[in-house]
Amino acid sequence: MEVIVMKGAETAGAISRSVTDVTESLKARKESGEDIRLPKLVIIRVGERPDDLSYERGAKKRMENVGIECQVCAFPADISHEEFEREFLKINGDPEVDGILMLRPLPKTINEKKITMLMDPQKDVDCISPVNLGKIFMGEKDGYAPCTAQAVMEMIETSGIDLTGKNVTVIGRSLVVGKPLAQMLMSKNATVTQCHTKTVNTPRIASEADIIVACAGSMKMVDAAYVSEKTLAVFDVGINVDENGKLCGDVDLEGIREALAESDTPAVIVTPVPGGVGAVTNSVLAKHVLESYLKKQPQG
Repeated sequence: MEVIVMKGAETAGAISRSVTDVTESLKARKESGEDIRLPKLVIIRVGERPDDLSYERGAKKRMENVGIECQVCAFPADISHEEFEREFLKINGDPEVDGILMLRPLPKTINEKKITMLMDPQKDVDCISPVNLGKIFMGEKDGYAPCTAQAVMEMIETSGIDLTGKNVTVIGRSLVVGKPLAQMLMSKNATVTQCHTKTVNTPRIASEADIIVACAGSMKMVDAAYVSEKTLAVFDVGINVDENGKLCGDVDLEGIREALAESDTPAVIVTPVPGGVGAVTNSVLAKHVLESYLKKQPQG
């Protein structure tokens, strides 16, 4: 069996180009004297955690590349809940802000649940509001899915796999990826099994699936025991750091490649880390910001 490494560049590029086409048109209208503004994202960061700074840099660069204005609002790690809430409400209520990306987790001194309840659903471009989460579980289309979960769906579409009737094993049950992604897959008529830390014999369950999505946050957990001749694709959402300080996913790519090398069954798609699903996430974020902007514009 051939293992096809599917990078996210093609999918990310297609999404980014579609966003850029619109923002370039908006820029041309603005330069010709029309009184319009460009789409705007605000990134909210509390403290200076290295992973937050890395995500911030990547998101900011992608917004700049596709023509979306991006402002970073950074606050000290010891900010009180009351002060943070005041500042958040200013951003949340600004009519010129189309999307808010709040980097989490917030410090324990801030009531994160209360802040997410205050988030304007129309600006909640990464789905932390219970309103948008609820829309996913109700099958409504007018909210915003978590960017990483949507990135998986975009890559599945790029792969050409029709989800109808496919058996999908999702390994992980977080509200950030696992739970909403399971609902999104079912909305495309897949049959979903969700595994987690208390699941008995996850490798056996996964090996019966057509598609595996690994989002458990456990380094190289998905190895040769998780795949079989039935496997069509393995999408790796994990972000971990190995013993050498390098990024790696939840999937042991080389282990799977070696295990399937002698198989005569068709090729299996596996996404890498880095360069796979994560490469698509910021393009999805840009797409959501643009969608939020366009919803505010006069129709017709």
